[in-house]
Amino acid sequence: MPHQTRNVKPGTTERTVRTDDGQTLQVPADWELLPPGDAALTRRVKSGGPCWTMQEKKGRKLFSRGVWAPAVRIASIRAELEVERSTDSYARKRAADTARRERKQAEYVEDFHGEVLAFLAFHPQYADLAERLAQAVTTHATPVGSGTVARTQRIPVAQRAESAVIAWLRHQTTAYDNMKIARVKGKRREVRRMLAEQSRRLLEKYRMGHESAPDTCPLQQALQND
Repeated sequence: MPHQTRNVKPGTTERTVRTDDGQTLQVPADWELLPPGDAALTRRVKSGGPCWTMQEKKGRKLFSRGVWAPAVRIASIRAELEVERSTDSYARKRAADTARRERKQAEYVEDFHGEVLAFLAFHPQYADLAERLAQAVTTHATPVGSGTVARTQRIPVAQRAESAVIAWLRHQTTAYDNMKIARVKGKRREVRRMLAEQSRRLLEKYRMGHESAPDTCPLQQALQND
């Protein structure tokens, strides 16, 4: 019903949607789909009255497919935003917001790098190797939008750093990316757990200061190629 705000899934045709309880609904003729991408426009359209937020689950992730709402409302709010965004005050606000985000990101990168080094805790004779590894992991894991464990807010930074190191080692120092893993529930997790233990044993050698030949050590080889 168009007077109700709903969360829906894509239907079988372009202008149908499915509700959580399995109903198929026809999108009202005077509605249109606002694609995702403009957060401010989407917020205002959703707060302006009834609408249907369309989402699609793939694996464990939920993806936005846009918002169905009256075409007149979308056009009106879009025009208002265009006027606002053409002003000098808006440009100054955007510049200030960008600078703030960049400062926050720089601080996070520095903190994350420190947590990686703390987790590695290599023997002093391998301090340079630890720094190179920390830099490689940080560069890979911290960019905004990377989707890596370093960007999650659900666990502490120290735990993110540990997980990011293990993930980097899995991809860079093991055959994981080329493995043919049986499509059996739990098998991939089992393989990842086994490789994580292998990576932890490798790290422990450097914490203890054991000798390691650069031409045979998978970590040093990976950093040379990084």
